[in-house]
Amino acid sequence: MASSSLTPMMKEDGECRNWAELPYELTSSILSRLDTIDILENAQKVCTTWRRVCKDPSMWRKIVMRRRLGNLEYDQESMFPHAVDRSQGGLVEIDIWYFATDSLLNYIADSSSKLRCLRLAMCDEITTGGLTKTLVKLPLLEELEVTHCSLSADSLKVVGQACPNMKTLKLRRLPFLKDDYALAIAETMPRLRHLQLFGNKLTDAGLNAILDNCPDLEHLDVRQCLNVNLFGDLKKRCPQSIKVFRRPYDSTDDYPYDVSGGSWGIQLSEFDI
Repeated sequence: MASSSLTPMMKEDGECRNWAELPYELTSSILSRLDTIDILENAQKVCTTWRRVCKDPSMWRKIVMRRRLGNLEYDQESMFPHAVDRSQGGLVEIDIWYFATDSLLNYIADSSSKLRCLRLAMCDEITTGGLTKTLVKLPLLEELEVTHCSLSADSLKVVGQACPNMKTLKLRRLPFLKDDYALAIAETMPRLRHLQLFGNKLTDAGLNAILDNCPDLEHLDVRQCLNVNLFGDLKKRCPQSIKVFRRPYDSTDDYPYDVSGGSWGIQLSEFDI
């Protein structure tokens, strides 16, 4: 589509301006707010100016791909490597829901050694071994979020040793998560500042181990960890040493996934339907 065919926008003085004539930096700032699918399937096809902006590696420092109910026709597994390639090694943040595989994660690790944030949710095809092999190749990683995916306690310990800069860890709905995970965190992630262990079998003993070995911890969320009783000194220790502490029975209204009826899926409001 030619740039002249873009719908003009009206300025305050009544004069019309073509969207393609916006300054490069402003256009880049606007388009960077779109998700990856919208950029690849729509924005870059609007005009030559937008296509040039969409091919700029600086546009691809962050990739967000979430399978949406209205967009199942897109082959996201094929699109994702293309998006990674466009970053030219400058990718620092990735957010994937549902479709990630071991091979895809391996591609990320081999192409994006500067990655600092990785979020994975409901990716059933990922194995513990595949995820571990990926994470040990990302030594600069500072934030890891794993929701209803496969990750063992032993693997978590390996990850902690390989990623010494880890500051934020969110493990959500890992049904086998017990105190051995807490010990892995305590032994290998002393620089943690934000920790969320949502909906698992953590106990007071595991929580104490974390508090003993993570002195920089500021935010701690153990909602839905119903084996945490906060007995004895732990009842006072958590609110005294942690700036933001979410207790096992605290409200889950701000939790991004559906916890009703045992469902671990995403809220429908998160989709573009």
